[in-house]
Amino acid sequence: MHSSAIDFLMLSAPQLLRGLQQTVVIAASAIVVSTLGGLLFGVLRSLNIPFVSGVLRLYLELVRAVPLLVWLFVFFFGLPIALGLDLSSISCAILVFSLWGITEVGEVARGAIQSLPRGQQEAGLAIGLSRQQLYRYILLPQALRRLIPPTMNVYTRLIKTTSLSVLIGVTEVIKSGQQIIERTHESLLIYSALFVLYFLLCFPLSMMARQLELRWSHG
Repeated sequence: MHSSAIDFLMLSAPQLLRGLQQTVVIAASAIVVSTLGGLLFGVLRSLNIPFVSGVLRLYLELVRAVPLLVWLFVFFFGLPIALGLDLSSISCAILVFSLWGITEVGEVARGAIQSLPRGQQEAGLAIGLSRQQLYRYILLPQALRRLIPPTMNVYTRLIKTTSLSVLIGVTEVIKSGQQIIERTHESLLIYSALFVLYFLLCFPLSMMARQLELRWSHG
């Protein structure tokens, strides 16, 4: 690469890294909430309790039917009007992406649990295990091996989707890149840098998911 291009990228790096930090904060926070909430969501869905299943199904359909961008606007602009809650743009982004992530991880968890042989549940209950013990000692340890690889794919989608937060005022890495382009008109270099940054964030997760799938498929 030409030395002037390298110099330009070095000068732009601090601003891009500040934006990247915002992206990582939003993505990491949403991933933690999505994982914990998604596991609970999946367990509750697998219990087949009519009322609970109905509520969770409604939540799932609402999140899936309405685009994430609309949810961002609803929470960022609607909550202050409806409830007087004034969320920061970053908090709003974390909340919306977490609510979406819970449904994605939750459906993966539910599928992993329900894919286990039915006889294991029946045998566990027959020897006197409670539902809590059945899930803790028998079902969840086995289900985790099946749900981790596809959950890694959910994480990569979540990281890429954080770019939508720019539309409610978050200066994440895409917005930082746009600000540099508006000032310098060096779009090719900046978009190339953004490509590399997203690749560095997402590729390790994709490779980890692939390695786990290969290892456990032969395990």
